[in-house]
Amino acid sequence: MIDWRAIDTVLLDMDGTLLDLHFDSHFWLEHLPRRYVELHQLDEATQERVRAKVIGEQGTLNWYSLDYWSRELDVDVVALKREIQHLIGLRSDALDFLRWLKQAHPRVVLATNADRASLALKLPLTGLEPYLDAIVSSADFGAPKEEQVFWTRLQEVEPFVPARTLFIDDNPRVLESARQFGIRHLLGIKQPNSQRPERELEEFITLDTFATILPGNEPPLTP
Repeated sequence: MIDWRAIDTVLLDMDGTLLDLHFDSHFWLEHLPRRYVELHQLDEATQERVRAKVIGEQGTLNWYSLDYWSRELDVDVVALKREIQHLIGLRSDALDFLRWLKQAHPRVVLATNADRASLALKLPLTGLEPYLDAIVSSADFGAPKEEQVFWTRLQEVEPFVPARTLFIDDNPRVLESARQFGIRHLLGIKQPNSQRPERELEEFITLDTFATILPGNEPPLTP
């Protein structure tokens, strides 16, 4: 469990942590390849090549950049995202957790790989912003959370003590990067995508719901 007396800063991922990853998975692997083929009047087989191209950039800054994909594919990615924006939604008790954090008074920072165009789309639809003390995108730093330079830059603009910081993210590569930087309290997400099965992370404790880490709640976390 978390000893909240030992936490001054809470760093939160967005997609797959506060928000259901279903929207992003469906968009990048299904909707974008299909609409690319339709807009450019290409053969259906091209969809698989688009998927492979997207997956090939995984973990890089390009992977998260809507401008990059708009240029590469010659489509308006933001407009295509708006076509299925009804799929954007919060994970289970994310808003309850944010409300509790607001009352508990640690500094709450959204630390996301989503670029500013993604944030401009999702924040108004989800109501996250009033609960956040700051919003930081890896695009601001020129490096994704998977790289150490992200954490160095983050600490420069949002000073935090790694030993007194909690970071929650669904991506094990990002969690490992945060651990290398020295962040002490790290939690993963058991089911980032509501439409896919739960999973465990070998190296990190995973959350089913945020309620399990609030004071007075005793259900064990899964290592």
